[in-house]
Amino acid sequence: MSVAIERASAEHAAELTRLAHASKRHWGYPEEVIRSWRDQLTLTVEQISRWHVHVARAERQSAGFYALSGSAPQVVLEHLWVDPAGIGSGIGRRLFIHAVRESAALGALRIEIDSDPYARGFYDKMGAIETDRVPAPIPGEPGRYLPRMTYTLPK
Repeated sequence: MSVAIERASAEHAAELTRLAHASKRHWGYPEEVIRSWRDQLTLTVEQISRWHVHVARAERQSAGFYALSGSAPQVVLEHLWVDPAGIGSGIGRRLFIHAVRESAALGALRIEIDSDPYARGFYDKMGAIETDRVPAPIPGEPGRYLPRMTYTLPK
């Protein structure tokens, strides 16, 4: 499968928001929890204009995207989502590597990531380490947290 990564434009906002919701649903979260995360899963036109947002396109379809905010020395990976059909295909890895290159071009030394618990293994494989925990309770899981991961860019 041929995948191209390009800068997202304002026209991508609704499509990428749908992709983020679909990707989050992939992990089996109850629909009421997905609805409660609506704001966090929404990518706005304003965010696309302020952040560094890139979309992976496979056969003219959005296959995933990432969004970086902040500035050197530390940027924040606000989003990294892969269409459920592409999970495990290498698209996430390609997006992450692209995000690392983009971060380096911005002069960043580190990328901070508040990872979904289900994505923790992915970020471990990419070389990020857990540096903190952020409380993120949901109904039925009052002790749930998000691992705060830090990826240090190579020198």
